[in-house]
Amino acid sequence: MQLVEKHVIKANNSFFAAIDEAAFAAKNLYNLANYTIRQNFFETGIVYSFPEMNKLLRTSDVYKALPAKVSQQVLRLLDKNWKSFGKAKAEWKKNPEKFLGRPALPKYKDKEKGRNILVYTIQAISKPLLKIDQIRFSGLPVAIKTKQKEIAQVRVVPKSIHYVIEVVYNVEPVDFGLDKSLVAGIDLGSLSD
Repeated sequence: MQLVEKHVIKANNSFFAAIDEAAFAAKNLYNLANYTIRQNFFETGIVYSFPEMNKLLRTSDVYKALPAKVSQQVLRLLDKNWKSFGKAKAEWKKNPEKFLGRPALPKYKDKEKGRNILVYTIQAISKPLLKIDQIRFSGLPVAIKTKQKEIAQVRVVPKSIHYVIEVVYNVEPVDFGLDKSLVAGIDLGSLSD
């Protein structure tokens, strides 16, 4: 089972500027990759896959602005968005009444205000510092205290005026010996004021 430990980085935090710069670089990579995929899609009807995009962009300055593992995660996210678009479009063709309109292509992030999520896998985190309860991100002068040892990934999520660092970690589920056949539920939609 995975749980999340959250840390909020506000604008007055000394790490904010470095995180903001990295999230902006991730946005630039996302937009470049999205542009490349869109142009190919318009010309051929084919969507580049993650491995194709990774190969096409890995020598670009935009890709190199972030650690390779982080750039790959940006491209994986975009790949997931395009796959979702493909599934939605196929379902729309079969059952258009389920939709309010035709599914739209994945959009670009705003050129000035846009920021993209940063995903750091365990390979992009300092292992020696993790042993002393610190998360140090590859390519970022940021260190966060944590009590977690079994980290799956760390996400840096942009919000309107701050960032949330989500430490995703693994724990074994605890069996409390409860009778799973005894379940209760409340339909909040049926409550009246």
